[in-house]
Amino acid sequence: MAFQLARLGDAGHERPYALLDGAAFPLDGLTADIDGAFLENDGVKRAREEVEAGRIASSGRLEALGLRVGAPIGSVGKVVCIGLNYRDHAAETGAKLPTEPVIFMKDPSTIVGPNDDVLIPRKSTKTDWEVELAVVIGKTARYLDDERSALACVAGYAVANDVSEREFQLERGGQWVKGKSCETFNPLGPWLVPADDVADPQSLGLQLSVNGEPKQDGNTCDMLFGVAYVVRYVSQFMVLRPGDVINTGTPAGVALGQPDPKPYLRPGDVMELEIEGLGRQRQLLRQA
Repeated sequence: MAFQLARLGDAGHERPYALLDGAAFPLDGLTADIDGAFLENDGVKRAREEVEAGRIASSGRLEALGLRVGAPIGSVGKVVCIGLNYRDHAAETGAKLPTEPVIFMKDPSTIVGPNDDVLIPRKSTKTDWEVELAVVIGKTARYLDDERSALACVAGYAVANDVSEREFQLERGGQWVKGKSCETFNPLGPWLVPADDVADPQSLGLQLSVNGEPKQDGNTCDMLFGVAYVVRYVSQFMVLRPGDVINTGTPAGVALGQPDPKPYLRPGDVMELEIEGLGRQRQLLRQA
């Protein structure tokens, strides 16, 4: 049976739900939100047990509720991103393959729902797309010794769109964060799939299209540094806490890597993206 966790409702007023084979089960009696505290206290396991035992009544089919789907995690402490983590993406941008993971940070307030509008920043001419596997941390990760310990700290996985402004990122000096932290630049969801329900995070297909035209078609098996390696590695430099998110990089097919004139995003464009088994996103581009 397919089990996921979701947050449904208007922005800023989302309620926690479990989803089981498309039926939605409100978790208000179990938790105020799906956040770091919930994950740290075995909330995923408790929610599954309550739903599967029939102790929580369904509100109906998800699609029939007519509720906005928010990001599946609330109160995210930090978003850690891994750059140039696919060989083909590094090649298309003319970058050398990194010998260690490239780490940068993204303002966690960039996180929005999977189908919310994405705003093109003022004075932007190079807004770009990036479908990525997001790793959600469920246990504190600090100086981890091995990759098995790293995977034990993962609560689950979700779809992320690491939207980027390439001029701000690459041509304005300083760090990449300037081109990564514009408002709405991290659609997340539609739901959190528990780690136990993802047989192999290194064998998931990723796709993204713009206005119906396929742009990205990759697989997480092509990561330079896999999920377990990344979590262990990052834990050597910072403490990862429950509810933190790691965006693990994007495959080839971004606008930056295409011939001139590069097809950067414009108001009215529509991005659609999905990861195998983790759900789909759709965003309309609007001017900020």
